[in-house]
Amino acid sequence: MQIASILSYLESIAPPAYQENYDNAGLLTGNKDWECSGVLVTLDATEAVVQEALSRKCNLIVAHHPIIFGGLKKITGRNYVEKTVIAAIKKDIAIYAIHTNLDNVLAGVNGRMASQLGLINCRPLQPREDPYDRVPLPGPYPGVGAGLIGELPDPLGEKEFLAKIKDVFRLELIRHTPLTGRLVKKCALCGGAGSFLISNALQSEVNFFITSDVKYHEFFDANDRLVIADIGHFESEQFTVDLLFEVLQEKFRNFAVLKSDIKTNPVNYY
Repeated sequence: MQIASILSYLESIAPPAYQENYDNAGLLTGNKDWECSGVLVTLDATEAVVQEALSRKCNLIVAHHPIIFGGLKKITGRNYVEKTVIAAIKKDIAIYAIHTNLDNVLAGVNGRMASQLGLINCRPLQPREDPYDRVPLPGPYPGVGAGLIGELPDPLGEKEFLAKIKDVFRLELIRHTPLTGRLVKKCALCGGAGSFLISNALQSEVNFFITSDVKYHEFFDANDRLVIADIGHFESEQFTVDLLFEVLQEKFRNFAVLKSDIKTNPVNYY
């Protein structure tokens, strides 16, 4: 089977047209016409993951984050991006990124986060009603947009909900704004860096907004109207690997689809 067949299926789920203008999702190294020996799924394509793919006889890496993001002017091996690209090209490893296009469909990154928390009645936090003259994807989670709003089947106290978040995402800590003393019924979330959606969360009158990479002054925007919970970038997107693995394994049952054993999170806690 050619790599093109695998990419075509992924793009039927999360079309590249749904990625943000600043993004660089798609095939970054390699050739779609190559015969695929196996797929390795990861959150980040790093040099170590390329070596892992080689050792596990996979010539296609499907990553969430694009290893080439802002462009390359030189490829001399001076940083981890260049080292990864050099390793992939030398070893004939194709790297494919499925990034904000997977963020922007409800069955994607945010939908998996919501399902882990048991949220129901999910919909986009920042709906895109066809801003690019594109038809929303059909399926169990219709609609395209950034972030997600959902509801808890039964309201929880704020401390109880924080404990649930910590348990579900296996967190060492949560950075959050002061608690408001209200029950949590309506929740918004965004995997990865989602502070650009704080205003949408406020307008939607949610009780909690779960995301990552929130800056110091952005926490003030909660203004005692909701709780902003920053759980970490890697931590918020960790279930994306399981999502991609399950999607590919279900479609290509008799083909080698593997999950990377390498934890690529560069952030440690002491």
